Amino acid sequence: MSRDFPAPDTIHPVRLPGGSRHEGTVFLKAAIAHPRWQVGAYSYASAHVPPADWAFRLAPYLYDFSPERLIIGRFCQIADGVQFITASANHRRDGLSSFPFAIFGGGPAESRPSMPPPGPDTVIGNDVWIGQGARILPGAVIGDGCIIGAGAVVAGHMPAYSVIAGNPGRVRRARFAPEVVARMQALCWWDWPIDAILAAEAEICGADIDALERRAQA
Repeated sequence: MSRDFPAPDTIHPVRLPGGSRHEGTVFLKAAIAHPRWQVGAYSYASAHVPPADWAFRLAPYLYDFSPERLIIGRFCQIADGVQFITASANHRRDGLSSFPFAIFGGGPAESRPSMPPPGPDTVIGNDVWIGQGARILPGAVIGDGCIIGAGAVVAGHMPAYSVIAGNPGRVRRARFAPEVVARMQALCWWDWPIDAILAAEAEICGADIDALERRAQA
């Protein structure tokens, strides 16, 4: 691995000009030890005021005992104020009341009629950029390479390499033509060794897919 690039188990990967570490940016794989999180290498989150508990800051309703998971791929970028509202935040909404009587007592909570059934996982692909203050709702599935605008509220399935904005979050445009998206997903550059990724930085950031495919075949 490059001597100048931090390992994915580095908690604070950004070094400031004076040599100290920026405590407001963390590689999530190193910063979070939570049984219901699954996060890929090099995905990071930032906060203007670093929290004591990054898992709680980002996903406050994902408990140790929650049945659902939050799955985040590699090389994702999560801005300040983003929250994942996972399925354990849900109330029943198919009856006459949404009030969660079971959590206040009256007997064991398990299988009580006021509790909703287990909800789906929330899944974020690889190389997804989530802008400041966005909210990702229970069970959202966000494809590789998506960009989510600041303040967006996103639910449902979002196709790979889409730009998503608004409340409700909607696809505003595709980042690339469908055939380019298919080629990018076939390459899966995020799974390459980090030295190979760094060597291809110009091609990745400059969208030179022909050059990336040549590197992949070399």
